[in-house]
Amino acid sequence: MTQTPEPYSQEWLRLPVSYVRQVAEALGERVARWWDDPFDPRDATIELADGTALVWDEESGWRHGRFVSGEQGVRTELADVRYLGGGVLPAPTRVVTLLDDPAYGGTSRPEYRRYTHLGDGFDQALAGFVPVTAGPDGHRLRRLTV
Repeated sequence: MTQTPEPYSQEWLRLPVSYVRQVAEALGERVARWWDDPFDPRDATIELADGTALVWDEESGWRHGRFVSGEQGVRTELADVRYLGGGVLPAPTRVVTLLDDPAYGGTSRPEYRRYTHLGDGFDQALAGFVPVTAGPDGHRLRRLTV
């Protein structure tokens, strides 16, 4: 079982980074840039090359819309928002599928959990998205945690 960091420690604040990085990698060349924002709730933005963005937060999962403004340390603002659905932590390839299916999701904000619900197993699930690194032969390897 993976040990989860103490809430609000630097390690805890950075737990979503590996997950969001894997989603950005699954989106490939569609990504212009991405960043994380630390807390209450923890969230992250993936700005896409087409002028839209995906925003993830630990309460409602992924949403997509036209990028209006945002940068690291400032909440991202989107217009014409569509929540993708699929839960708070859909697999990275599932996020791509949901994004590409305009019939899926909707404009109502789901609430899968509250960021104040520490100890509900969410941090352990985030910790399961371990960093992906390239091996010596250039192939992608998933670093295992013990």
